[in-house]
Amino acid sequence: MSEAAETARLMDGVYRRQRHFYDLTRKYYLLGRDLLIDELQPPAGGTVLELGCGTGRNLIAAARRYPQARFYGLDISRQMLDTAQTNIDKAGLTDRIVLVEGDAANPAATDPLGVPAFDRVFYSYTLSMIPIWREALAAGTNRLKDTGRIHVVDFGQQARLPGWFRTLLFAWLKSFHVTPRAELEAELQSLAGKTGTELKVRNLYRGYAQYAELRKAVTGPCS
Repeated sequence: MSEAAETARLMDGVYRRQRHFYDLTRKYYLLGRDLLIDELQPPAGGTVLELGCGTGRNLIAAARRYPQARFYGLDISRQMLDTAQTNIDKAGLTDRIVLVEGDAANPAATDPLGVPAFDRVFYSYTLSMIPIWREALAAGTNRLKDTGRIHVVDFGQQARLPGWFRTLLFAWLKSFHVTPRAELEAELQSLAGKTGTELKVRNLYRGYAQYAELRKAVTGPCS
């Protein structure tokens, strides 16, 4: 079995039951997701891709916030995509949000969408769940327009929180196959150097979460 197939099997097993109450519980500890949506600000007629879209919660919120854009979601779990499609249909956004099943680390996984490149690509608490997360980040840059941006929010390293809290949280997350990436900022810095982009990083809630943005450096006329 390939690594992607094994990951799909694992995620389907994890979320087969959880998907029915996922959004109700996650809103209390997946912090910073709405900040990411606020920062997306796609251009009129723009395209936005979420890699690891889960139940579609972020796509629905973003589509409501930016009615002038089109949204696309990819997830490796068929179980989560079924729930996402149901939620999107209920929200009346079927004409503006399109889903595809695939591996976020495979740049060709979005080919069936028929969109050659996206204005925004974002990851919301996804990289901590993807075993080959560096490859998933690199694949996101390959799906991005030259003028596009990458947005990331995920667990931080709890640097300004009590040690006991970090220990308990990380142990609990591990039971859900979630691993906060201590090397995330360094990997983003490496990507910024390779792609000629500017990196901005914010630690949220005393290091509980981390928000990052990769964008082309803005250069103005010489003064």
